[in-house]
Amino acid sequence: MLCPDLHPPATVRGMKQLDRSAFAKSIKVPHLLVPKDKNLNDVCRSIKKYLLKMERYKPVITEEYKITLHPLAVQKWEDLAELDLEKMDIDKEALVWQEIQLSYENWKYDEIFKAVLPADKEALSSFSKIGHIIHLNLKDHLLPYKELIGQVICDKIADCRTVVNKSLSIDNTYRNFQMELLCGEPDYRVSVKENGCMFEFDFSKVYWNPRLSTEHEKVVKMLNKSDMLLDLYAGVGPFTVPAARRGCKVLANDLNPDSYQALVNNCALNKVSKNVTCHNKDAVDFIKQEVKQVLLVKGADENFEGEIHITMNLPAMAVEHLVHFPGLLKGEDMVLRKKPLVHVYCFAKGMEDKKQIARELVERWLGMDVEDKLKDIAFVRNVAPNKDMMRVSFYLTEDLLMGRTVVKKRQLNDEESQLENSSKRPCNLNDDNKTSL
Repeated sequence: MLCPDLHPPATVRGMKQLDRSAFAKSIKVPHLLVPKDKNLNDVCRSIKKYLLKMERYKPVITEEYKITLHPLAVQKWEDLAELDLEKMDIDKEALVWQEIQLSYENWKYDEIFKAVLPADKEALSSFSKIGHIIHLNLKDHLLPYKELIGQVICDKIADCRTVVNKSLSIDNTYRNFQMELLCGEPDYRVSVKENGCMFEFDFSKVYWNPRLSTEHEKVVKMLNKSDMLLDLYAGVGPFTVPAARRGCKVLANDLNPDSYQALVNNCALNKVSKNVTCHNKDAVDFIKQEVKQVLLVKGADENFEGEIHITMNLPAMAVEHLVHFPGLLKGEDMVLRKKPLVHVYCFAKGMEDKKQIARELVERWLGMDVEDKLKDIAFVRNVAPNKDMMRVSFYLTEDLLMGRTVVKKRQLNDEESQLENSSKRPCNLNDDNKTSL
């Protein structure tokens, strides 16, 4: 909509408290007055592409036989020449310019934000919809407008009952974050559908990102019915549940007790509980106990026809846990018949090749090169300028797991050293919760 007359009034720029009445304006636009002895429907069909189309505005007033046209498309009678209106006995006298009244209801949320928010700064670029919740991550310069933004979104987006803004960064322990209610009901229980599965959870207590839907689907499509999935940071089940629906056996784990409970409930909701064993553990414990046990049993079983997949979707710190795989089976008397395929997620920061950055990050924490073990390095999504979420998929070999490969000493930068120290938690190897294989 490039016509300046069709924009909200310039006077709303900088508004911080929403005043819907301030958006009212009167403008002149072209109308076609159709003789009442003509077939209005036939005329509307022929002139369809010239109609003025705005939010909650009816361009055809049936009782008046009046059609509102877009002022950029129609500025004079000749602009309608291709329609041969004369053949319908409609002449140029039928084209008139009349005033119409526009109001807050006639603009979409993005048009309102463009008119209100600072023109010289980054606008509200995107948001996430999780059930009835709209989740924002507002930049600092937009915080003075947060209440207005919340109200406009509540008004304009169908089914929206709650608007929240992320107020702090994600907690690395439980992967949730504090949020501020901007508008609507403080109701955070949602039900969402992804990849044919239903998920129910409290959005204020667990991690859920609808932008990862495509990535979840890509990985699940790699799985066959006979495969086994070990989901280290399962959350509420976006990998686990669809994998189990394909017939895979899944061992799913999450440290967050709220995520764990939602995971159990979602398995039941989707009728896949028989294929899933859920755990509420630190991922390090899960690797040293459940993952090790699966590799000892299924990895050595010549009758096991499937593949073993390990998903590690905690991009802020998952690569740190790779240090627990070299030598995981050291001292065990076995032959590894199945090489597990790890899908580890990480953040690649910098101006250089993000695939190379991601690979080097994995190699640094694994302590060895992955060139001959590599299956794929995939871009997942852009997180921030020069920061991408990546997936590195590689195989764990028998030599690596048995500790026969020399592990290189990692050279960590300051940020990685802080991450390593903050993530260290004791591993309880006396846990009585045994894995069912």
